[in-house]
Amino acid sequence: MTTLSYAARDARTMLRRNLKHALRYPSMTVSVVAMPVLMLLLFNYVFGGALGTGIGPTAAGSTDYIDYVAPGIILMAATSGAVATAVAVCVDMTEGIVNRFRTMAISRASFLTGHVVGSVIQTLISITLVVGAALLMGFRPNATPVEWVAAAGVLTLLVLALTWLSAGIGLVTKTPETASNIPLPMTFLPFLGSAIVPPDSMPTGLRWFAEYQPFTPVIETLRGLLMGTGIGNSGLVALAWCVGLGLVGYLWARSVFNRGTVR
Repeated sequence: MTTLSYAARDARTMLRRNLKHALRYPSMTVSVVAMPVLMLLLFNYVFGGALGTGIGPTAAGSTDYIDYVAPGIILMAATSGAVATAVAVCVDMTEGIVNRFRTMAISRASFLTGHVVGSVIQTLISITLVVGAALLMGFRPNATPVEWVAAAGVLTLLVLALTWLSAGIGLVTKTPETASNIPLPMTFLPFLGSAIVPPDSMPTGLRWFAEYQPFTPVIETLRGLLMGTGIGNSGLVALAWCVGLGLVGYLWARSVFNRGTVR
């Protein structure tokens, strides 16, 4: 076997380990699904009447607020997985299992690869469940199969980028509690974008922030793909943010882990 084959085998082993942990201790995975669904229920059934009236018909002609808010909440489900990733990596770093891994004849890259791929799979499953909940609540996208695939690709790229960032957070934090708190702003940052209301309705300073923060172009891209409306340059900006965040997260996490600082 080549070096690459050994690395791939070790990564698969770590992936199976992380997925088994998720099945045995599903509370974190359940919370990743529960929070976006609760937010969807809250904004659709409690605030939806008032907010929907203020927004008016969407660009696709829909007057149902669920068609506007669902893409934003779906993106929130993508960001929620960051907390679980950071906590899982931090637990491994603080409980000493990484020390044992370092003494074994396994690929150094397999530890982070297993965590990242496992977290991406779990988060994508969570997103699928949130999409199903949105459909049950009346979300009616008119995307073509190609647009669905494109939307899934954007979400996957975003999840991968945020997962690498979260892995870096898990490597540098000293307790699981801290690891669970630091990624929380990523979960709620979409609310300061176009997830709930259009940035045009916000005060000037907040509107500027909402328009230029990383999640707004991703939300607009998803909304355009799923609802069949134009996305302008949002798609290119969204891809640039995802690739940039993913590259920073990957290089940071790899650098921290390779330094061999185990707590």
